Amino acid sequence: MKRITFTLISTLMLFSNFVYAQSGVIDNDNIQGTILRRQVEDDARLISTGVPLLLIAPDARAGALGDLGAASTPDANSNHWNAAKLPFAEKKFAASLTYSPWLRDIAGDIDLTYLAGYYKLNDISAIGASLTYFSLGSINFTNDEGVSMGDYNPNEFALDVSYSLKLTENLAAAVTGRYIRSDLTQGQSVQGNSTHAASAVAADIGLYYQKDLALDKPAQYALGLQISNLGNKISYSDNLESSFLPANLRIGGRYSYSMDQFNRLSFMLDLNKLLVPTPPVRDTAGNIYEGKDDHVGVLQGAIQSFYDAPNGFKEELQEINISAGIEYWYNNMIAARAGYFYENKKKGDRQYLTLGLAIKYNSLGIDISYLVPTSQTNNPLKNTLRVSLSFDM
Repeated sequence: MKRITFTLISTLMLFSNFVYAQSGVIDNDNIQGTILRRQVEDDARLISTGVPLLLIAPDARAGALGDLGAASTPDANSNHWNAAKLPFAEKKFAASLTYSPWLRDIAGDIDLTYLAGYYKLNDISAIGASLTYFSLGSINFTNDEGVSMGDYNPNEFALDVSYSLKLTENLAAAVTGRYIRSDLTQGQSVQGNSTHAASAVAADIGLYYQKDLALDKPAQYALGLQISNLGNKISYSDNLESSFLPANLRIGGRYSYSMDQFNRLSFMLDLNKLLVPTPPVRDTAGNIYEGKDDHVGVLQGAIQSFYDAPNGFKEELQEINISAGIEYWYNNMIAARAGYFYENKKKGDRQYLTLGLAIKYNSLGIDISYLVPTSQTNNPLKNTLRVSLSFDM
């Protein structure tokens, strides 16, 4: 059991953000314009969202490939990465269960569990579903004086259902519906504000193109696009401002090549960008000095996320995360994987190497991944093994 002061944990929960925002406050009375411009250029404006659960790589295979999946070969976990891949799956049915320990260096009962699967209705369509459950374990909430306020089990989950259809022999599209519920404060009052479980609904759309190449040996390339988590804002209190869901644009590609009948190699790359407004730079009076107003609706926020960075196009490029991975299969039985994830240091500085192995025998498979941070930013999955068990038919 973890004993944590209620004020601290409630603050973290109420502002359960993927990264913490810095708007950049400027005093117009005391700083010259040239210095203002320098601050605009140097400030680290981290984009804030609610429910970071929706951006976590939930399965061990993707976790070993640098957290990518827009155009990787279809599997039971495609519902999270790009459901449009499912009509191209070789098996009629597949399911997977993944367990990921969380903050293992601090606590032993925080974890992420992911259950996913699909079923091909026919040769051109498929349905998929997944459940992501994040448990913060048992927490003893206390007030500022250290008086116990009871033991609670904060948690959040997301439930997805998708439908995908081949539009042509090589192209498929998919739509996914998602229900999200986040119960982090368990109804406690925080700094005079009553709280409640937060919920939201969201949707994904995806496209996937796959084509075999006429080479001397079997080869294939694929392209994928997914826009995910477009939905209503979420809030834990009627008295606090709502937060954007982590709407995200993912574009990826894959090239696979069979060296012979036993050995196959795949190279993959994903680019990700949050479709959430970049915090503007404000002066001491709250007026916007650089950038765009971030108090906008969901669709407006998604559109302006491509041009609202205070430092212009340079900063927009900094908001693109890069995932690269390589996967090797021997005889469709043993796989080795490696990947790398890069995020600009001014946008969170998450950078890490990922490694993984897989063993498949008949219809059963096991995937294992391991994460090694390469930046100073602490990662909750540091030096942690994630395990996925899969079954297909």
